[in-house]
Amino acid sequence: MTFLSDTFLSFRREIGPTLRSWYYIVFGIIQPLLYLALFVPLLNNMPMGGDGNALQWFVPGMVVMLVLFTTVSCGWSLTEELMSGSFERLLSTPINRPAILVGRALKELAPLLVQAVILIVVALPFGLQLHVIPMLVGLLLLLGFGIGVAALSYALAIATKHDGSLFYLVSHSVALPLMLLGGVLLPMQMAPDWLYIASRFNPLAYLVEAERALFAGQMFSMTVGWGVLVSIGVGALGLAVGSATIKRATL
Repeated sequence: MTFLSDTFLSFRREIGPTLRSWYYIVFGIIQPLLYLALFVPLLNNMPMGGDGNALQWFVPGMVVMLVLFTTVSCGWSLTEELMSGSFERLLSTPINRPAILVGRALKELAPLLVQAVILIVVALPFGLQLHVIPMLVGLLLLLGFGIGVAALSYALAIATKHDGSLFYLVSHSVALPLMLLGGVLLPMQMAPDWLYIASRFNPLAYLVEAERALFAGQMFSMTVGWGVLVSIGVGALGLAVGSATIKRATL
């Protein structure tokens, strides 16, 4: 119970400033809505697969992109705490250190889940079909994936605590190719053979495809199975690396 209670304490400590800065959440919603308004119309005449509904294809990719870029970047706030010394004061307390990571990761993901729900609700009148249970499963997969990526981001922040610019360089150098090879914005089936083959080595591509299958109402398929494996694998890897890093962190 110590881990769960410490996770809640970490989450409560981190979510307070986020709730007080509600305008960040509002602006975070505006960006995906702009993609819906300005990018989706360009997809209407493209082969999307399934029933050809561009929104049904695009919205899950948009939600994955939100989770990816937010969790990859979340370690930046930790670098500021490391340089100011406030995080060292937290480490001097008896709080469970892996619980710090999970609590902080949940703080990043809670607003994202709200944004995802708003994005789905806004898209419904324009043709998005609602499959409640599969969509909830998709959000759970994103939760596991997001916790893992956030933990890796925090581990990177601790490793580069004396050079914040290095954190920014590494995190964005990883996130951008993951997104482009994940088929978030355009179908990878339309890519040249070499680019499609490269995408098969990108775990995010399997998560994106699983989300699209779930948003289309498909619960039991090999595509969803691969997405579950990616979510569990990234979550476990992130927590293992993040926990090992924060346990070795010195005051």
